[in-house]
Amino acid sequence: QVQLVESGGGLVQPGGSLRLSCTASGFTLDDYEVGWFHQAPGKVREGLLCVDRTWGTTYVANSVKGRFTASRDSAKNTVFLQMDSLEPEDTAIYYCAAVSKRGLCLDGPYDYWGQGTQVTVSS
Repeated sequence: QVQLVESGGGLVQPGGSLRLSCTASGFTLDDYEVGWFHQAPGKVREGLLCVDRTWGTTYVANSVKGRFTASRDSAKNTVFLQMDSLEPEDTAIYYCAAVSKRGLCLDGPYDYWGQGTQVTVSS
């Protein structure tokens, strides 16, 4: 089955950390640019980071700069989102998306979307 699956979400206190995973099955994630996005209730989806095929981070939103980083593990066919110094404003559903065409990580159109994982930052 061809799919993208996020995991690792949960409840964390302000200032805490979480690491989200975005794992592909049925295709090789290294052949795609991968973006991380989040969407809070009542707000538009926001692009957070993009990772290109060479493992470089090509985009980081100002709202997460210095706090969130992305990385790849080719052996696990997975891209990770390390989130540190979490704030209540980071509460949202987090999604990853994969795009085969270069330079479209932030705007799409995307080949695959994950189902999302909830992150709640609260004391």
